[in-house]
Amino acid sequence: MIRVFAAVAGLAFAAPAFAQSADSRLTFTFETGARTGAVLVALYDSEAAYEGDVPTRLARVDVAAGQRAAVFERLAAGAYGMKAFHDVNDDGEMNVNPFGMPTEPYAFSNNAVGNMGPAKWDRARFEVSGATAQTIRIR
Repeated sequence: MIRVFAAVAGLAFAAPAFAQSADSRLTFTFETGARTGAVLVALYDSEAAYEGDVPTRLARVDVAAGQRAAVFERLAAGAYGMKAFHDVNDDGEMNVNPFGMPTEPYAFSNNAVGNMGPAKWDRARFEVSGATAQTIRIR
């Protein structure tokens, strides 16, 4: 998961690499505890991509500037999953303790919770068809 977020930090506005539909829009609104830094968001279009940390799209939500939402336009209808973390200190990395546990807040689509690691695809998976929105609590 850390590798993906390094990619998010470097490629925050990457272009989509798949078929698009002009009428689908996905919005994630983030509830954060801190008002500093940014939320880095990785969107996945399959279980293999999600489990392999190969995002389809990336976004950066500038919390310090008052932003709270990531919007993905022209998505193909289908299943997606999302991983995000709040880069509170805005250093471009998901900070971890000496044991590799995250020290910055993170979240997954559907507000899914993992067990001894990231939430699995079956918990984070959701369907996009037309306008879709989720409110995500960063913990």
